[in-house]
Amino acid sequence: MDTKGLKLFVLAAEKLNISAAGKQLGIAPAVASARLAKLEHQVGADLLHRSTRKVSLSLEGSEFLPFAKEILAQEDAAKAALGHGSAVISGTLKFAATSTFAQLYIMPILPEFLELYPSIKMDMKLSDTKMDLIEGAYDLALRNYAIEDSTLKARKLAGDKRILCASPSYLKKHGTPQVPSDLDKHQLVLLNSSSNRKLLTSSPKSETFYFPPSSHQARITCDDGASIRIATKSGAGISMNSLWSIHQDLKDGSLIRVLPDYEISDQSALWLVYPKSNVLTAKVRVFIDFLVEKIGRCPSWEE
Repeated sequence: MDTKGLKLFVLAAEKLNISAAGKQLGIAPAVASARLAKLEHQVGADLLHRSTRKVSLSLEGSEFLPFAKEILAQEDAAKAALGHGSAVISGTLKFAATSTFAQLYIMPILPEFLELYPSIKMDMKLSDTKMDLIEGAYDLALRNYAIEDSTLKARKLAGDKRILCASPSYLKKHGTPQVPSDLDKHQLVLLNSSSNRKLLTSSPKSETFYFPPSSHQARITCDDGASIRIATKSGAGISMNSLWSIHQDLKDGSLIRVLPDYEISDQSALWLVYPKSNVLTAKVRVFIDFLVEKIGRCPSWEE
């Protein structure tokens, strides 16, 4: 499909003026009209209603417009990925992410991204509390749980394995759980939005256990993952943490895995998500590609 015709159509739709759109692209009015007519012939529909007084979008044109923008955005992103193309990728990228992950993995590499794309500005909302992407008008978000919302598109960034852990000082004082039922006797530190997850083991006759145990009252609940990690390292109790958050603590011994023979049954992963209704613009595409290249291809916590 002729992308020059698509650019002309998008501009004409925005300006509701074919001649003005053609002028912006350096095209004479007669040539602009002919090019739009050619595009309409290709798609088999009248995209614009023309009269001597005004130009307006047809119903088919309104439905086709987001797809036209998407094709043009993909073209810009492809050119940028190859390091050429006259289009400068610019604009403000509204991005939401969990604060804990952003602090550890995104903020340290953000200057490199901004150096690559100096015309992009970042508007970031960092919180471990779930948020509505559509209501908040975000271009992109990073989520670390199962994606069930049918209004969203997603690209997997990396796995999100979760384990139970505690500090050596806590285990020395309170003992080490040997089976999941022992958790009822322990202090737990929980994310207040977390749900009960099955604990699985290789034994086929194993009883079904959950974390946290349904009858258990947590000693501490909190809405910030980094604070849960700090409290756990300080001896507050047993918590569930993502491996990406604590893998260094496991290596240096400041945290110890609890119930290592049990796996947490969890469909969550690290997802880059955006509303289906949004056009995947060049600024979003290059940021997704950057995060996949820097983080997703070889996650440091899976070494």
